[in-house]
Amino acid sequence: MKLGLGLYRHMLTNENLRFAKQAGATHIVAHWVDYFHEGPRLPATDGQKCWGVSDNRDHLWSYEDLAGLKAAVNKEGLELAAIENLDPSHWYDVLLDGPRKREQMENLKTIIRNMGKAGIPVLGYNFSISGVWGHVVGPFARGGAETVGFLGKDGPKETAIPNGQIWNMIYDPDAPPGTIGPVTSDQLWQRLTGFLREMVPVAEEADVRLAAHPDDPPMPALRGYGRLVYQPHLFQRLLDVVPSYYNSIEFCQGTTAEMSEGDVYETIDRLSRQKAIAYVHLRNVRGKVPHYHEVFIDEGDVDIVKALRIYHRNGYDGVIIPDHTPQMACAASWHAGMALALGYIRGIIHAIERGS
Repeated sequence: MKLGLGLYRHMLTNENLRFAKQAGATHIVAHWVDYFHEGPRLPATDGQKCWGVSDNRDHLWSYEDLAGLKAAVNKEGLELAAIENLDPSHWYDVLLDGPRKREQMENLKTIIRNMGKAGIPVLGYNFSISGVWGHVVGPFARGGAETVGFLGKDGPKETAIPNGQIWNMIYDPDAPPGTIGPVTSDQLWQRLTGFLREMVPVAEEADVRLAAHPDDPPMPALRGYGRLVYQPHLFQRLLDVVPSYYNSIEFCQGTTAEMSEGDVYETIDRLSRQKAIAYVHLRNVRGKVPHYHEVFIDEGDVDIVKALRIYHRNGYDGVIIPDHTPQMACAASWHAGMALALGYIRGIIHAIERGS
């Protein structure tokens, strides 16, 4: 098992890469999506603030962009394990079955081929209309540390998604007033099936695994839009659409633990025995939908030692990254939370691999 760190686009700096190395990580998962829409993002050339790409919404990730990011990660003695999440501008009509779907499908194939050429082995994605939504922030972790939770009916009121927005991000600021029409789970499964049947052969040729993230929060519907993988048995349905090593899972253990049914340990065992996991998001939680809180890695409902032993027993040799972490009471709250999680996971992996 390999220890990694996930960095959002605005955090892809030389300093944070060195932090990852110092904390014991060997791999980086790069979230190359501008979640926060804050300021210009410059092309990847040495000495700049962060390693990003053009803010042009139609910009495809070129081989030069991807190779530049990989070189920056390698320069700090780390490996680039995956790119996580496609930018909404790349595939909104793939998700919505809209007029630019064919064009965007071809563009996605270009991105996958560029990743293969650059030697980046995994593309994580979440085939979702509503994305991650509905969490609230509060002092839910040990010592009142700030973290997120999902409160169901006691949380934010669900509203339909405005036109020009997907995954809670704006891809068209000039979209007409109104909202996206309803999409059922069956419709979304049909769209995913078409996506995988067309993309997996390209991924096989490019030697890039496509890795699907489960729905977070794991609800059957959110904001009026259907979901795909919100119960453990639905992982298998996704894998069976196109059986291939290159149709795989970005296994979010925290989201799986939040699901209302199933057993997280059995799910880890089943998927890791199939070699279906491309990489792992590791966090701990208390509760299940519709009411749960994310907490420190060592205080939740899941026995992390037991979980990591299952991965090891089944020969999982991929990357594990801490997922979200509570914010600790200090000047570097994110770094402190991640350092705690990285150290905890690293210590357990070392003990397991040494037979302890």
